Amino acid sequence: MKRFALLLAFLLILSISCLALTPTEEPPITSPPTLTSEPVMRIATTDPDQPIEAQARETFEIVIDSNPSTGYHWDIVGELNGVEFVSTEYTADEPVMPGSGGVDVWTFKAVSAGQTEITLGSYPPDPNVTEPAQTVTFNIVIK
Repeated sequence: MKRFALLLAFLLILSISCLALTPTEEPPITSPPTLTSEPVMRIATTDPDQPIEAQARETFEIVIDSNPSTGYHWDIVGELNGVEFVSTEYTADEPVMPGSGGVDVWTFKAVSAGQTEITLGSYPPDPNVTEPAQTVTFNIVIK
């Protein structure tokens, strides 16, 4: 009987201490995150059907769709006449997600007045391929 009384006292003390440690306020219920369809923010691409006008000694840009995650890349096809290559920079679409694309922004400098063409080729990731899978030609009018 003494053991039963001790066991009962122990359980009573344990129950009281557990109640004392339990928070009196319940944590706020939060709703699960919602998926929103954010609009894709992107730079407008250059239309190859419209001539690009530039002033001599000034820079201009060609913007073309790109997705480096595919392994394909753009490069200049042929020789440049009347223009000089300055730089190229990739800008991802927003929001950035794995596998999503973006644009390559190609910057050129107009050297001398006249008309010329710039052809960009899309090359596959295979280093043995020397011909582009696709080409886009832009007409440039330099004043």
